[in-house]
Amino acid sequence: MIRPLPLMLLVMLLAHPALGAELEGTLKKIKETNTIAIGYPTASRPFAFVDDDGKPAGYSIDLCLRIVAGVQQQLGLRDLQIKWVPVTHENRIPSLVKGTTDIECGSTTNSLSRQEQVDFSLMIFVDAGSLLVKANSGIRGIGDLGGKRVAVIPGTTTEKALTGSLQGRYVNAQVIKVQDHDDGLAALEKGTTDAYASDEVLLVGLALTAKDPTKLRLAEQYFSYEPYGLMLRRGDPAFRLAVNRVLSRLYRSEQIVEIFGKWFGRMGKPSGLLQAMYILNGLPD
Repeated sequence: MIRPLPLMLLVMLLAHPALGAELEGTLKKIKETNTIAIGYPTASRPFAFVDDDGKPAGYSIDLCLRIVAGVQQQLGLRDLQIKWVPVTHENRIPSLVKGTTDIECGSTTNSLSRQEQVDFSLMIFVDAGSLLVKANSGIRGIGDLGGKRVAVIPGTTTEKALTGSLQGRYVNAQVIKVQDHDDGLAALEKGTTDAYASDEVLLVGLALTAKDPTKLRLAEQYFSYEPYGLMLRRGDPAFRLAVNRVLSRLYRSEQIVEIFGKWFGRMGKPSGLLQAMYILNGLPD
Protein backbone atom coordinates (compact mmCIF):
# COMPACT_ATOMS: atom_id res chain seq x y z
CA MET A 1 0.00 0.00 0.00
CA ILE A 2 1.34 3.41 -1.00
CA ARG A 3 1.09 5.96 1.78
CA PRO A 4 -0.02 9.49 0.73
CA LEU A 5 2.40 12.37 1.13
CA PRO A 6 1.91 14.46 4.26
CA LEU A 7 -0.37 17.38 3.48
CA MET A 8 2.24 20.06 4.34
CA LEU A 9 4.88 18.48 2.09
CA LEU A 10 2.39 18.21 -0.78
CA VAL A 11 1.47 21.88 -0.45
CA MET A 12 5.16 22.88 -0.50
CA LEU A 13 5.83 20.86 -3.64
CA LEU A 14 2.87 22.37 -5.46
CA ALA A 15 3.72 25.89 -4.38
CA HIS A 16 7.40 25.61 -5.29
CA PRO A 17 7.91 23.62 -8.51
CA ALA A 18 11.68 24.00 -8.21
CA LEU A 19 11.56 21.96 -4.99
CA GLY A 20 9.56 19.18 -6.58
CA ALA A 21 11.92 18.48 -9.46
CA GLU A 22 15.66 18.52 -9.94
CA LEU A 23 16.85 21.82 -11.39
CA GLU A 24 18.40 21.84 -14.84
CA GLY A 25 19.83 24.33 -17.29
CA THR A 26 19.86 28.03 -16.50
CA LEU A 27 17.94 27.76 -13.23
CA LYS A 28 20.46 25.22 -11.94
CA LYS A 29 23.36 27.46 -13.01
CA ILE A 30 21.79 30.47 -11.31
CA LYS A 31 21.20 28.64 -8.03
CA GLU A 32 24.68 27.10 -7.92
CA THR A 33 26.43 30.41 -8.63
CA ASN A 34 23.89 32.67 -6.91
CA THR A 35 24.32 34.91 -9.95
CA ILE A 36 22.34 35.73 -13.07
CA ALA A 37 24.20 37.19 -16.06
CA ILE A 38 22.19 39.79 -17.96
CA GLY A 39 23.30 40.94 -21.38
CA TYR A 40 22.21 44.42 -22.42
CA PRO A 41 22.97 46.93 -25.19
CA THR A 42 24.46 50.19 -23.99
CA ALA A 43 22.83 52.54 -26.51
CA SER A 44 19.29 51.32 -27.22
CA ARG A 45 17.43 54.11 -25.46
CA PRO A 46 14.79 53.88 -24.00
CA PHE A 47 14.92 50.07 -23.84
CA ALA A 48 18.44 49.55 -22.52
CA PHE A 49 21.28 52.01 -22.12
CA VAL A 50 23.84 53.31 -19.64
CA ASP A 51 22.50 56.18 -17.54
CA ASP A 52 24.39 59.19 -16.18
CA ASP A 53 25.55 57.13 -13.19
CA GLY A 54 27.04 54.48 -15.47
CA LYS A 55 24.33 51.92 -14.61
CA PRO A 56 22.04 49.92 -16.93
CA ALA A 57 18.62 51.54 -17.30
CA GLY A 58 15.56 51.39 -19.52
CA TYR A 59 12.24 49.69 -20.17
CA SER A 60 13.72 46.24 -20.85
CA ILE A 61 16.06 46.57 -17.87
CA ASP A 62 13.09 47.23 -15.57
CA LEU A 63 11.33 44.14 -16.91
CA CYS A 64 14.42 42.04 -16.31
CA LEU A 65 14.84 43.34 -12.75
CA ARG A 66 11.36 42.03 -12.01
CA ILE A 67 12.30 38.72 -13.63
CA VAL A 68 15.35 38.53 -11.37
CA ALA A 69 13.11 39.03 -8.32
CA GLY A 70 10.76 36.31 -9.56
CA VAL A 71 13.58 33.82 -10.15
CA GLN A 72 15.08 34.62 -6.76
CA GLN A 73 11.75 33.86 -5.09
CA GLN A 74 11.22 30.67 -7.09
CA LEU A 75 14.67 29.33 -6.18
CA GLY A 76 14.34 30.36 -2.53
CA LEU A 77 17.52 32.46 -2.59
CA ARG A 78 18.16 35.03 0.12
CA ASP A 79 19.72 37.32 -2.47
CA LEU A 80 20.62 36.99 -6.13
CA GLN A 81 23.60 38.79 -7.62
CA ILE A 82 23.34 40.36 -11.07
CA LYS A 83 26.29 40.31 -13.44
CA TRP A 84 25.69 43.02 -16.04
CA VAL A 85 27.29 42.16 -19.39
CA PRO A 86 27.33 44.82 -22.14
CA VAL A 87 26.62 43.23 -25.52
CA THR A 88 26.63 44.40 -29.12
CA HIS A 89 24.47 43.47 -32.11
CA GLU A 90 27.25 41.13 -33.22
CA ASN A 91 27.87 39.22 -29.96
CA ARG A 92 24.47 39.21 -28.22
CA ILE A 93 23.51 35.79 -29.62
CA PRO A 94 26.96 34.13 -29.22
CA SER A 95 27.06 35.39 -25.61
CA LEU A 96 23.86 33.49 -24.84
CA VAL A 97 24.87 30.35 -26.71
CA LYS A 98 28.26 30.20 -24.95
CA GLY A 99 26.74 30.83 -21.52
CA THR A 100 28.37 34.22 -20.98
CA THR A 101 24.88 35.62 -20.44
CA ASP A 102 21.66 33.98 -19.26
CA ILE A 103 19.18 36.45 -20.76
CA GLU A 104 19.45 39.40 -23.14
CA CYS A 105 17.46 42.46 -22.12
CA GLY A 106 17.32 44.95 -24.95
CA SER A 107 15.35 45.63 -28.11
CA THR A 108 15.78 42.41 -30.06
CA THR A 109 13.19 41.38 -32.63
CA ASN A 110 11.90 37.84 -32.39
CA SER A 111 12.44 36.33 -35.83
CA LEU A 112 12.24 32.78 -37.16
CA SER A 113 15.86 32.85 -38.29
CA ARG A 114 17.00 33.84 -34.79
CA GLN A 115 14.90 31.04 -33.32
CA GLU A 116 17.31 28.65 -35.04
CA GLN A 117 19.90 29.74 -32.44
CA VAL A 118 18.03 31.07 -29.41
CA ASP A 119 14.62 31.12 -27.73
CA PHE A 120 12.52 34.16 -26.89
CA SER A 121 10.26 35.16 -24.05
CA LEU A 122 6.73 36.41 -24.56
CA MET A 123 6.68 39.65 -26.53
CA ILE A 124 7.70 42.72 -24.53
CA PHE A 125 7.01 45.39 -27.17
CA VAL A 126 5.77 45.89 -30.72
CA ASP A 127 7.44 48.39 -33.00
CA ALA A 128 7.91 49.19 -36.69
CA GLY A 129 10.87 50.07 -38.90
CA SER A 130 11.15 53.74 -39.79
CA LEU A 131 13.61 56.43 -40.89
CA LEU A 132 15.10 59.35 -38.99
CA VAL A 133 15.76 62.21 -41.40
CA LYS A 134 16.50 65.92 -41.50
CA ALA A 135 13.36 67.99 -40.99
CA ASN A 136 13.77 69.69 -44.38
CA SER A 137 14.76 66.57 -46.32
CA GLY A 138 11.42 65.86 -47.98
CA ILE A 139 11.86 62.13 -47.25
CA ARG A 140 8.54 60.52 -46.33
CA GLY A 141 9.48 56.88 -46.73
CA ILE A 142 11.48 54.25 -48.61
CA GLY A 143 10.24 55.51 -51.98
CA ASP A 144 12.02 58.84 -51.49
CA LEU A 145 15.47 57.33 -50.95
CA GLY A 146 16.38 57.03 -54.64
CA GLY A 147 19.93 58.31 -55.15
CA LYS A 148 20.32 58.98 -51.42
CA ARG A 149 22.30 57.44 -48.58
CA VAL A 150 20.65 55.51 -45.73
CA ALA A 151 22.56 54.23 -42.69
CA VAL A 152 21.72 51.02 -40.81
CA ILE A 153 23.34 48.67 -38.30
CA PRO A 154 24.46 45.46 -40.06
CA GLY A 155 23.18 42.09 -38.88
CA THR A 156 19.87 43.48 -37.61
CA THR A 157 16.35 42.66 -38.75
CA THR A 158 16.15 46.33 -39.76
CA GLU A 159 18.95 45.85 -42.29
CA LYS A 160 17.19 42.83 -43.79
CA ALA A 161 13.82 44.61 -43.95
CA LEU A 162 15.38 47.78 -45.35
CA THR A 163 17.21 45.89 -48.10
CA GLY A 164 14.04 43.97 -48.98
CA SER A 165 11.95 47.16 -49.13
CA LEU A 166 14.48 48.95 -51.33
CA GLN A 167 14.67 45.99 -53.71
CA GLY A 168 10.92 45.44 -53.69
CA ARG A 169 10.26 49.04 -54.67
CA TYR A 170 13.20 49.22 -57.10
CA VAL A 171 14.74 52.09 -55.14
CA ASN A 172 18.45 52.61 -55.82
CA ALA A 173 19.89 53.93 -52.55
CA GLN A 174 23.36 53.66 -51.05
CA VAL A 175 23.23 51.65 -47.82
CA ILE A 176 25.86 52.75 -45.31
CA LYS A 177 26.70 50.45 -42.41
CA VAL A 178 27.25 51.99 -38.96
CA GLN A 179 28.37 50.41 -35.71
CA ASP A 180 25.52 51.50 -33.44
CA HIS A 181 22.69 54.01 -32.97
CA ASP A 182 25.02 56.78 -31.84
CA ASP A 183 27.06 56.41 -35.04
CA GLY A 184 23.86 56.51 -37.09
CA LEU A 185 22.78 59.75 -35.46
CA ALA A 186 26.23 61.27 -35.86
CA ALA A 187 26.27 60.42 -39.57
CA LEU A 188 22.87 62.04 -40.03
CA GLU A 189 23.85 65.18 -38.16
CA LYS A 190 27.13 65.49 -40.10
CA GLY A 191 25.36 65.00 -43.41
CA THR A 192 27.30 61.87 -44.41
CA THR A 193 23.94 60.07 -44.69
CA ASP A 194 20.46 61.26 -45.61
CA ALA A 195 18.53 58.90 -43.35
CA TYR A 196 19.09 56.49 -40.49
CA ALA A 197 16.96 53.32 -40.42
CA SER A 198 15.93 51.61 -37.20
CA ASP A 199 12.83 50.87 -35.10
CA GLU A 200 10.61 53.89 -34.57
CA VAL A 201 10.72 54.00 -30.78
CA LEU A 202 14.51 53.73 -30.81
CA LEU A 203 14.65 56.59 -33.30
CA VAL A 204 12.46 58.73 -31.03
CA GLY A 205 14.77 58.13 -28.09
CA LEU A 206 17.80 58.75 -30.27
CA ALA A 207 16.44 62.03 -31.67
CA LEU A 208 15.95 63.35 -28.13
CA THR A 209 19.72 63.07 -27.61
CA ALA A 210 20.54 65.03 -30.79
CA LYS A 211 22.32 68.38 -30.66
CA ASP A 212 19.15 70.02 -32.02
CA PRO A 213 16.15 67.66 -32.07
CA THR A 214 14.05 70.25 -33.95
CA LYS A 215 16.20 69.69 -37.04
CA LEU A 216 15.18 66.03 -37.20
CA ARG A 217 11.92 64.18 -37.77
CA LEU A 218 10.59 60.70 -38.44
CA ALA A 219 9.52 59.55 -41.87
CA GLU A 220 5.77 59.08 -42.27
CA GLN A 221 5.86 55.53 -43.60
CA TYR A 222 6.92 52.23 -41.96
CA PHE A 223 8.76 49.44 -43.74
CA SER A 224 8.74 46.55 -41.23
CA TYR A 225 7.04 44.92 -38.23
CA GLU A 226 9.25 44.38 -35.16
CA PRO A 227 7.99 42.20 -32.26
CA TYR A 228 10.50 42.42 -29.40
CA GLY A 229 11.29 39.64 -26.96
CA LEU A 230 13.93 38.82 -24.36
CA MET A 231 16.46 36.36 -25.76
CA LEU A 232 17.07 33.09 -23.90
CA ARG A 233 19.07 29.95 -24.56
CA ARG A 234 17.35 27.31 -26.67
CA GLY A 235 16.07 24.12 -25.11
CA ASP A 236 15.53 25.48 -21.59
CA PRO A 237 11.73 25.40 -21.04
CA ALA A 238 11.97 25.72 -17.24
CA PHE A 239 13.79 29.04 -17.39
CA ARG A 240 11.59 30.31 -20.22
CA LEU A 241 8.53 29.48 -18.11
CA ALA A 242 10.00 31.34 -15.11
CA VAL A 243 10.57 34.41 -17.31
CA ASN A 244 7.15 34.24 -18.94
CA ARG A 245 5.39 33.79 -15.62
CA VAL A 246 6.80 37.12 -14.40
CA LEU A 247 5.95 38.91 -17.65
CA SER A 248 2.40 37.53 -17.69
CA ARG A 249 1.78 38.71 -14.15
CA LEU A 250 3.13 42.16 -15.02
CA TYR A 251 0.84 42.40 -18.05
CA ARG A 252 -2.17 41.51 -15.89
CA SER A 253 -1.36 44.28 -13.43
CA GLU A 254 -1.11 48.07 -13.44
CA GLN A 255 2.65 47.80 -13.02
CA ILE A 256 3.21 47.50 -16.77
CA VAL A 257 1.41 50.82 -17.26
CA GLU A 258 3.74 52.43 -14.72
CA ILE A 259 6.84 50.98 -16.40
CA PHE A 260 5.64 52.13 -19.83
CA GLY A 261 4.92 55.62 -18.50
CA LYS A 262 8.35 55.85 -16.92
CA TRP A 263 10.18 55.30 -20.21
CA PHE A 264 7.69 56.33 -22.88
CA GLY A 265 5.70 59.01 -21.08
CA ARG A 266 6.48 61.61 -23.74
CA MET A 267 4.74 59.41 -26.29
CA GLY A 268 1.46 59.34 -24.38
CA LYS A 269 -0.45 56.12 -23.70
CA PRO A 270 0.48 52.73 -25.18
CA SER A 271 -0.77 52.32 -28.73
CA GLY A 272 -3.81 50.13 -29.36
CA LEU A 273 -1.51 47.46 -30.80
CA LEU A 274 0.72 47.51 -27.72
CA GLN A 275 -2.27 47.38 -25.36
CA ALA A 276 -3.55 44.35 -27.26
CA MET A 277 -0.13 42.75 -26.94
CA TYR A 278 -0.18 43.20 -23.16
CA ILE A 279 -3.67 41.71 -22.93
CA LEU A 280 -2.93 38.73 -25.18
CA ASN A 281 0.31 37.93 -23.35
CA GLY A 282 -1.16 38.30 -19.86
CA LEU A 283 -1.56 34.52 -19.68
CA PRO A 284 -3.32 33.05 -16.62
CA ASP A 285 -1.26 31.11 -14.06
